[in-house]
Amino acid sequence: MDEAEVRRLKEENASLKAEVEQLKDELVRLVSRNLDLSERLEFDVELRRRTQAAREIMNGNIERQRNADLRDDGQLMALIEMRLEKDRPHLRPDFETRDLAELLGVSQNRLNLLFRHQTIHRTPEAYIDNLRVLEALRLLREQPNYTIAVVAEEAGFSNVRTLQRRIQDAIGMTPVDYRLMLTRDL
Repeated sequence: MDEAEVRRLKEENASLKAEVEQLKDELVRLVSRNLDLSERLEFDVELRRRTQAAREIMNGNIERQRNADLRDDGQLMALIEMRLEKDRPHLRPDFETRDLAELLGVSQNRLNLLFRHQTIHRTPEAYIDNLRVLEALRLLREQPNYTIAVVAEEAGFSNVRTLQRRIQDAIGMTPVDYRLMLTRDL
């Protein structure tokens, strides 16, 4: 290799090193920009999630305020029936009257007075129990393959013994006797 060829290769090498350095700088800039954009995107997503949650809370509070302002007991009872039929929260064993009051946006006292004046059920607890008994009776009729434990769970009772007591009180027979009566009549 002659001296001119070596000089040309050294210049080319120096030029390539400079280009590599420029590319490294550009890569660092692009990575930095990408991180910045990624952080902005995460912030935007989080902001949208919080905004949506705030809207849901506001809409819920508006509905609760509207419900709390209902003076007509008949309208409030209709709202109770509509909400329980739609969402069926009473089929959860942990659903209590305070949950019903919260669902409607009324105080526990307002709920108790409503039931005292508007229903044959003396208390909201009795109303919830009645809905659970009706569901258990439906399941006993329509799902003969369900065990009594499954019926209790599906109907919102915390245990089988409570289901048995409630059905005995309501119809004068145990769940097993009720199911036997249904199969005898077929």
